[in-house]
Amino acid sequence: MSTGLEVADVFRRHGNAYRRAHDAHLGRVERRAMSAIELCRTAALGGHTEACADCGLIRCAYNSCRNRHCPKCQGQARADWLVARQAELLPVPYFHVVFTLPAPLAEIAFQNKERVYAILFKAAAETLRTIGADPKHLGAELGVVAVLHTWGQNLHHHPHVHCVVPGGGRSLDGTRWVACRPGFFLPVRVLASLFRRLFLDALHAAFQGGDLGFFGELADLAQPATFTRRLRELRRVDWVVYAKAPFGGPGQVLAYLGRYTHRVAIANSRLVNLTDGEVSFRWRDYRRHGKSKIMTLSADEFIRRFLLHTLPDGFHRIRHYGFLANGHRAAKLALCRNLLGAAAPEPIIAPADQAVCPLPLDRCPCSPDSVPTRRRSRSCGAGFYLNKWFFIS
Repeated sequence: MSTGLEVADVFRRHGNAYRRAHDAHLGRVERRAMSAIELCRTAALGGHTEACADCGLIRCAYNSCRNRHCPKCQGQARADWLVARQAELLPVPYFHVVFTLPAPLAEIAFQNKERVYAILFKAAAETLRTIGADPKHLGAELGVVAVLHTWGQNLHHHPHVHCVVPGGGRSLDGTRWVACRPGFFLPVRVLASLFRRLFLDALHAAFQGGDLGFFGELADLAQPATFTRRLRELRRVDWVVYAKAPFGGPGQVLAYLGRYTHRVAIANSRLVNLTDGEVSFRWRDYRRHGKSKIMTLSADEFIRRFLLHTLPDGFHRIRHYGFLANGHRAAKLALCRNLLGAAAPEPIIAPADQAVCPLPLDRCPCSPDSVPTRRRSRSCGAGFYLNKWFFIS
């Protein structure tokens, strides 16, 4: 149950102290994220006044920051993205595959976010496409939607990629649809082995090209012999690739995507308390079968962990591969539907798209049961849908 506490409250109360204490280590992206979250939906960003045509109620609506790290600004972005994805669903089972980096590589990734996260995306997608195209497994071209997450439930740095993949693909000669076995996609041990090789080979190439930097405790890795030894150690450990059971249908796929694609490190709904310079929040301990617990951190440590997950400017955390790649998606999806003998899907409203904003800003209290006209406000920075409201300033 939500307490009404927000990440913005933590930043407003303790952000200045954090800036003073960590001034030398804060980058532009982190500073901008902090400022945006603090100012989001406040008078500082401007806004407008709305009035209800029926009861005359007047209220102020302030603009959102639209920063992708802000917990309050993802709802409408998620809804718009899901509408675009509806037309791309195929009438086949969908699988969820997760590719995770070992802890020693997570440290390297944190100091080289843009380069290593890109390698993670490419290695995961190439693994799925290579094994999927192998006639010993599926012998088909796959389509992949990949989403980067860099956090665990306790907000520690834990980079991994979630992939949603249709359970089958177009045969390599393009003449038929090849479906996977019921309830089974691809062998995870085979996926993990290839993923490890592809990732480490790409990381070694990046090192040889001078694209990686090492600082602090990792400074010794700048020496070729030390770096080569670290890679040798990583080739000997098992890497984790996890495949979940298939989804029940297209609606469940959209609901899942809505939960994962535009998520930030922690949602406001997980915050429990902010007192005496400490922040308490709910988390699930998956080493204890997902048991729900409360974690309490100092405000300084909470902000530090939150900022671990800011992404470089322009970095795309949702990517498409295979027959879902942006360059030829429409044509290849049309071919896939033709091979499946399926028509384009009807519009689907996923459960995750039912409430794009945690606040009831689309209806006036005088008519809580009214249905929104789905007319978007051009003056509202958050992009809310209005029902009977009109602007007076």
